[in-house]
Amino acid sequence: MVEKSIFLISPVRNVTDEEKKFIEGYITELKEKGYEVYNPINDTDQNDPYGLKICLENRKAIAHADEVHIYWNPKSIGSIFDLGMVFGMNYTAEEKKKIHLINKDDFEIKPPKSFTNVAKLYDYFQEHI
Repeated sequence: MVEKSIFLISPVRNVTDEEKKFIEGYITELKEKGYEVYNPINDTDQNDPYGLKICLENRKAIAHADEVHIYWNPKSIGSIFDLGMVFGMNYTAEEKKKIHLINKDDFEIKPPKSFTNVAKLYDYFQEHI
């Protein structure tokens, strides 16, 4: 029985071997606990020369997920876009999706303003958003 469904935001195009190994281990742990995990690197058709189909497919998967977990890499433009979609969905939704930043200890909240700060603050203060 599936406990919850999770959409994982993480780098796809320029994911490093180290990131990929960490993410795969994280997914394995979640699945062992009974979670269903949607990982765009494997579950979204990445054969889209323009990117629109990828964004639409991810949006649909985010909408259907119970939670969104994020492996944050500030250089990943796709992750920034997906975070924006989650932010927009949660702002208008009656029932907010839980957001969990899985590598939050890798970053500090500090000036200047950045999407890294947004991701970390969103994880920390989500109950107030």
